[in-house]
Amino acid sequence: MMRSAWRRISKDLRNREYIDAYSIAFVAFGLAILSLVPDLVPDALKWAAVLGGVGLLVLQITIPDTRAGSADELLRDRFAFDKMPFADRVEGASEVWVFAPTGINLLSAHNCELMRNKILGKPDGVLRVVILNPSNEQAVQLAVRQLDDSLDYPVQDFRHSLIATERQLHAMQAWEVRGSFDYRVLDYNPGFSIVAVDPTSRKGQIIVEFHGFHNEATSSRMHIELTRQQSERWYGYWTEQFQHIWDAGAPSASA
Repeated sequence: MMRSAWRRISKDLRNREYIDAYSIAFVAFGLAILSLVPDLVPDALKWAAVLGGVGLLVLQITIPDTRAGSADELLRDRFAFDKMPFADRVEGASEVWVFAPTGINLLSAHNCELMRNKILGKPDGVLRVVILNPSNEQAVQLAVRQLDDSLDYPVQDFRHSLIATERQLHAMQAWEVRGSFDYRVLDYNPGFSIVAVDPTSRKGQIIVEFHGFHNEATSSRMHIELTRQQSERWYGYWTEQFQHIWDAGAPSASA
């Protein structure tokens, strides 16, 4: 514990952070030690150190924390997203929204089983999914260029993945579940994917993946995870983005 504290203090001093607070603290500790010897430190000096420290603490409370956090703490790749198991993300949730051109990775058989049990097993459970329209050849061709042809190391085929996902979603519509499930198809790839867990609740979470123009692999794409506490504005923005996508989508021809 002490070793960790000293490392933190050493780091702050190297970065020239909290210099005023550490200066007062060191003076106070020094005076406290010297005070063990009677009459060595005048009372006036002791009170000056105490009042100075209290004044500094009060002043710091009124100063907003303007330190900028690292962008890497907010912006990550898919590997970072996968560090939290999907089962943990939907634990206790009642609603999940998904938009992805194929959704082949998120909508695996395992994850669909999780959502059947954890989301659709509830009377108020809601699962909404939007994928690209496999019947729109022009949109599919463009998506292949965006998501397959622009990768250095592709491992999946977009067309095959899209067809497999649609078949799976079509099969899921026949499930006898207590919750509500529906899916739609979109004629345009906006260049991002969305996964939202309990998006309308105060504890909701939205994960956005940006497809970019060129990537080394699909795992290289940038992700951002947002909550209402982090930004009410941008959380609302992305929930509205999904709602626009949902409204623009249409029932699948195979549904």
